[in-house]
Amino acid sequence: MVSKKQILKSLVGDKKLTSFQRVARRLGYMGTGFLIAGQWTLHPPMFVIGFILVITQVAARKQWNLVLLYLNGLAAWLLHLIY
Repeated sequence: MVSKKQILKSLVGDKKLTSFQRVARRLGYMGTGFLIAGQWTLHPPMFVIGFILVITQVAARKQWNLVLLYLNGLAAWLLHLIY
């Protein structure tokens, strides 16, 4: 008889990350820091840098809905930076 633990373990994939995914995760944390700092300073370049770094992380994780969401924020802050 198959136990519950064996069934659950078979459903979970291998959690090894590639080197690109590890770097992208760290860049995402750094991007989040830039976005938080941008909230305090309202300095548009901080938002632009933060969105670019966070987009790298979510693209590496293939979370395309978040990529589109962050591209929208990036476009808004780029327009704010330019004009």
